[in-house]
Formats: sequence, structure tokens, C-alpha cells
Amino acid sequence: MNANGKTVLVLGATGGVGGEAARALLRHGWTVRALTRTLRENDGSGIDWRQGDAMNADDVLRAAEGVAVIVHAVNPPGYRGWNRLVLPMLDHTIAAARAVGARIVLPGTVYNYGDDAFPVLTEASPQHARTHKGQIRVAMEQRLADAARDGTPVLILRCGDFFGPRAANNWFTQGLVKPGQPLRTVTYPGPRQLAHSWAYLPDVGETMARLLDRERDLATFDAFHFEGHYITGDELVDAIRRAANAPDLRVRAFPWPLIVLASPFVETLRELRPMRYLWKTPLRLDGHKLHAFLDDVPHTGIDEALRATLASMDVGIVQERA
Repeated sequence: MNANGKTVLVLGATGGVGGEAARALLRHGWTVRALTRTLRENDGSGIDWRQGDAMNADDVLRAAEGVAVIVHAVNPPGYRGWNRLVLPMLDHTIAAARAVGARIVLPGTVYNYGDDAFPVLTEASPQHARTHKGQIRVAMEQRLADAARDGTPVLILRCGDFFGPRAANNWFTQGLVKPGQPLRTVTYPGPRQLAHSWAYLPDVGETMARLLDRERDLATFDAFHFEGHYITGDELVDAIRRAANAPDLRVRAFPWPLIVLASPFVETLRELRPMRYLWKTPLRLDGHKLHAFLDDVPHTGIDEALRATLASMDVGIVQERA
């Protein structure tokens, strides 16, 4: 870590991953700075909010002055605008990190991988993305690897599909359970007998903070896979039923045929449609490297994690009878 001490800039702190990273780093004694397009007054969070836009290189550089780490957790909402926005935002982060001597932290995804890498993904698995969004993700990591070779340290923490409180832009809240609506059904996007990797966001944020506590032990370019919860669709649905106290909760298949029909007219659906391949096979992140590096990898039980997630979504959870 550089001489600037424990100050971190979080890009995307109003989102799920960035928000949990910011809260975890505060708990670990970091001074947390965050960039936001809408200026925020002191909100009691302990975060030093700075007004600016990740699409503006000067804004990012000013916000990064004096930091030791930049967490790059900013993404276009709803899969929209990836072609125009994602790589320029990362370039601004790389330029700022290079200028101030900071490490870049990227929350990684499984979109980088194609069928040749499944069902178990290690840090060395080939990244032959099948989708355009996945190819952008591969390009992001290639740029970060180039930056690391030039002396800018990088950490990637790759996770499965996110869920958790305060998170909106993910498969759980956009596909399985609808926020703000009575919980009557769960919509599952693939065969329910297949297992899939899920990442509980508070665990992800805490893991990121624990890795940065040992920043001096990290390689200049280092990547870890966060295993999270590797469970079948049936197991996940049963856990949702327990968490919601709704044993008769129905399950229906995700309406992929309707997505196909509507995708020419809706950008979000057009980007979502190619991701179907991720639900046609078991998908597991191998967490052995992370477990070997950290003495204790955070892991909240699935029932507790789902109770917190559903409670934050205002879905009308059935209360326990006395």
C-alpha cells in the first residue's frame, strides 16, 4: 500500500457491490471517499461524498487525490449503455490510479467465460466470452493486466450472481423475486436441478476489506474467486420459502420466449437474452485460492442471507405465528 495510508475511493458506492464495499471498509478503519453525480450532504454514513461523474476523467482524478485504493464498482444500470460507457469509465480509473499510486479493485463476474470453462471456474480458466457484454468484461481485465505490468497494482474479486439488501441491479431482484410486490411466485431462469453460484453482497464487501487488510501480501496483479453459495435452483427456492415463511410459494419458469420477442425493442432485454447460456449448465466458482489466502472467508448462511434480502425488498413476507 502506498504512503497515503488507508484512504479509499469507491466508484459506484450507491450500488450494491460498491455500497457493501464502502460499509465494510469503514468497519475496517478506512477513510472512505465516494464519487456521486448528485451532491450528498453528511448523511451519517461516514462516507466522504464527492460530486462528480465516473465518465469525467478530471472528476475521477480529483476524487482520487491522496487515496491508496480505488474500488471500481460502477456499472451502467439495467445493462444499458455498455458499449459507450464501460471501458471509458475504467480508463479514467486506471489513469487516476496511475497518477496517485493506488491499487485498483474490480468486482469481477462470470460473464467473461464461455462453455469451454464450465462447470468449475478457477482463476486460470480460459476467458472465451460468448456475449458482447462478456467480451467487454474480458477487455476490462486485459486493460487492468496491462496497467499492472506498468506498475499499477490490481485486485479482482470474482463472484457469482449477487443478492442481498440494498441491491437492485441483479438476477435475484430483476428475475426471481420482484421488489415491492406480494411474494406469490419465484421465477427461476434455468433447470432447477442444476446448481449455480450466488454471492451475498455483505459477504463480498467484507471479503474485499479483508483482502485489502493484507494488501502487502497481494501480487501486483491478483485475482480470487469467491465461491459463495453453490446451490441448485430447487435448494434456493426451498430456502426462499423458509425465509419468507411461505411453504406453498409457487415456482414458474423465466419467460425466455417473451424476452426473445421483446428484445429488439428494449435494450435491457436485448442485453439480457444472450445470458441464457449461463443457466443451462452447473456453474461453480472454485474458492480454494481465496480460502488459502484468508484465514476466514465470510459466509452468511443462506436462510439468514435471504431473510435480510427479502426484508429489504418489501415483498410482504409472512410473519411467524406466535
